[in-house]
Amino acid sequence: MAGHDRETPLGKWFKKQMKELGKLQVRVGYQHGAAAGWDSGADMVDVAMWNELGTASSPARPFLRQSVDGNASQITAMCKAQLQAIASGKSSAEDALKAIGAMQKGLVQHTIRNGEFAPNAPSTVKKKGSDRPLIDTGRMRQSANFAVVPKGG
Repeated sequence: MAGHDRETPLGKWFKKQMKELGKLQVRVGYQHGAAAGWDSGADMVDVAMWNELGTASSPARPFLRQSVDGNASQITAMCKAQLQAIASGKSSAEDALKAIGAMQKGLVQHTIRNGEFAPNAPSTVKKKGSDRPLIDTGRMRQSANFAVVPKGG
């Protein structure tokens, strides 16, 4: 068994990255602290939640769920590609999660622009001049982001 019981430098590095990957996660969406730009002082995370889930006066416009559900195969392919990049020594665990987060951020932004949602109410159309929900100033789309954080954090 000579030579079969030794771990290569790449093997050690891979093991370390897998351990790191087990400690981290990527969160895609909206971070607390981003002002929505309204006089109300609302946080963008609240505005995103109101749109995603709906309110007593507005229908749900699930742009976050649609961005995942409508792109599951693309997300899976990206995750596999990032694992392969780690296995070949071309990417670290953190860099792989950043790549996945950037891709999913783009999917959220694309869904905001192009998703199928209930149109705006006539009063909203009159105020903003469009029946297209989630698009007014562009702040919702621009505020989508991701963060690589410790699991459970």
